Amino acid sequence: MKRLALVTGGTRGIGAAIAVHLQQHNYCVAVTYHGNDANAMAFNKAHGIPVYKWDVVDFDACAAGTKQVEADAGQALDILVNNAGITRDSTLHRMSPHDWRTVLEDDLFACFNMCRAVIVGMRERTWGRIVNISSINAQKGQCGQTNYSAAKAGVIGFTKALALESARKGITVNTVAPGYTDTDMVAKVKPEVLAGIIQQIPVGRLAHPNEIAHAVTFLVHDDSSFITGSTLSVNGGQYLA
Repeated sequence: MKRLALVTGGTRGIGAAIAVHLQQHNYCVAVTYHGNDANAMAFNKAHGIPVYKWDVVDFDACAAGTKQVEADAGQALDILVNNAGITRDSTLHRMSPHDWRTVLEDDLFACFNMCRAVIVGMRERTWGRIVNISSINAQKGQCGQTNYSAAKAGVIGFTKALALESARKGITVNTVAPGYTDTDMVAKVKPEVLAGIIQQIPVGRLAHPNEIAHAVTFLVHDDSSFITGSTLSVNGGQYLA
């Protein structure tokens, strides 16, 4: 039986690339989304991957949603990729409490909600793969992103602690920290700012979403069972941890 994987925020950008890459590598895949119904339906039509709508900030919705995915697939979740996240950029002296809290909830609290929904079952079955998507800006910081950098750095710490708790249960927990990637989110950056960012990347370009997806697929493979608590940086050499 194919292993069942769930990718949050999986209908666009890096999440969509991860979902399709896993499907191409013989995994049974489902994705979640929260906002754009039309985009989600188009993704489903294009790839045949089931889409589920819920807010990953809502603990009860995550519990109910993961149960529904398992019921529809007729099997338990083996793999969780926590990809869903947002940005609300502003320098700290201008940042509202709402934008601070919203980013922490969407980018960090959601990891707890989703992992809590699947971790008991994984422990009972003594097998599981969890990959949390962080960011280069968790590692190096970024002006205008105190909220995002804090949340994504929290994801790395969360990953390490959960990896230690889960190692004896056959569950690996790792982080992928992408650099600047050619997605809709990065496309919103002003051209002159983006050009400056690319100049700072030693390989001289943005990442392709499929390159991030390849890293995730590597980490969830059966043969990656000795890799846990790690942060895999995929950033073109922009930050060397």
